Amino acid sequence: MTDLETIRDGPRTLAIVVRAGRRPPATEFVTPDTYKQQVGFIVYPKGGSVRPHFHRELARQIEGMSEVLVVRSGRCVATLYREDGATVAERELGPGDLIVLLAGGHGFRMLEDTVLLEIKQGPYAGPAEKVYLDRP
Repeated sequence: MTDLETIRDGPRTLAIVVRAGRRPPATEFVTPDTYKQQVGFIVYPKGGSVRPHFHRELARQIEGMSEVLVVRSGRCVATLYREDGATVAERELGPGDLIVLLAGGHGFRMLEDTVLLEIKQGPYAGPAEKVYLDRP
């Protein structure tokens, strides 16, 4: 199993899976600069530092929603879908694994008691921003 996997539906990137064991020797981003969510590893040597800074308030226009989920504990299966509900891929995720969700649909089935750390863009518009692929 590779420690970095890009899952595509044709030319479109649906998700990127980063396994817990990935330890790059140098700084690397797993997403290109053009993606709406930037995810990467910043590698510093002992004694290294980050210059004190702040980020300018720049206007950005972002279409759609991306999410990053980190499995803190437990195990689950992530299923990736096309907008028509067709399954594209399934991946089992365990502690420390990370998935960047960029396009299409997704769902999760827990194999154990699971804690997911979710990182996404805000502000959250509430349940109305979601389109469910199944019926309750």
